[in-house]
Amino acid sequence: MTELTEPPRLVRPTVAVKDSYLAGERATCLAEGTEIDWFEPARDDFEEFVAARSGIRVRWGVPYTHYWYVSGENYLGTLVIRHSLTPELAEAGGHIGYHIVLPWRRQGHATRMLAAGLAECAQLGLGRVLLTCLPDNLASRRVILANGGVPDGQARGEDRFWIDVESRDSTAAHGIS
Repeated sequence: MTELTEPPRLVRPTVAVKDSYLAGERATCLAEGTEIDWFEPARDDFEEFVAARSGIRVRWGVPYTHYWYVSGENYLGTLVIRHSLTPELAEAGGHIGYHIVLPWRRQGHATRMLAAGLAECAQLGLGRVLLTCLPDNLASRRVILANGGVPDGQARGEDRFWIDVESRDSTAAHGIS
């Protein structure tokens, strides 16, 4: 695995990490058995692929922003912030979705990426955010709890956690720019 030469940080999607993004996401999809029908169009026109993920977009009936977690030319993962919740997202799905690609998992990146994402939520004026994960996703549960997640039961088969963004220490994302 490549050694990181810069501290990882959240950025808007960028063509600067094309090779690392495509390699990491493809390997993760293949390992997890998820669809990769997006891969060839992304590889063939990565600029358009990035443009489609830039700025504030609307999906799930709410505005959202895409972020990538990168270190130099290394893509480590994706974090999506939904700016509001529909009744469905308020049950399951929540404000934030994230993942780290396989080569970079189990190194604390998801915990730091979520901390940086919570700082972005504060900038958006979100005082409290909902995160959800499947009950058997122990890694995600640990990441959410490490960032101040408070369990709030289950809905539609997902465990729910609230994080009070306003009361978080502003140094929670230390080392992330």
